[in-house]
Amino acid sequence: MTPTTPNAPDRRTVLRGAAAVGAVGAVAVPLAACTTENSGAKAAGPRAGDAGPVTVGKVPDISVGAGKVFGESRVVVTRPEASVYKAFDARCPHQGCLVGEVEQGVVKCNCHGSQFDVNDGSVVRGPANSGLPELPLKVVDGDIVVG
Repeated sequence: MTPTTPNAPDRRTVLRGAAAVGAVGAVAVPLAACTTENSGAKAAGPRAGDAGPVTVGKVPDISVGAGKVFGESRVVVTRPEASVYKAFDARCPHQGCLVGEVEQGVVKCNCHGSQFDVNDGSVVRGPANSGLPELPLKVVDGDIVVG
């Protein structure tokens, strides 16, 4: 039998502690994956407007009554009327996922189902409790410039 040091934990206590840490780690990893990713569509790079105006697309890219998500720039551009273009931060205020698509008059977040109005970015359906922040937008020679 090996002598023990006073106040040192025995083998059984050490193994119980390791098992508890392993169990907590196994739970924490899946929960962390739910916070800011959208089916691998986490945005890379600066958001439009962070480093000045950014050209995100062309006028023909956006149909009337629809919109498009520009993931690289973290911007969603909508076109509620023929001559009206709107730009919004594409990160859902609920947990930071990028919104996934624009259809039937709403911007949809695929992570948890929030929906936002294409006209003003306001919440149409939660769990988000605040709308998408609007960003400045200009159309310059057929280019959509945000920021």
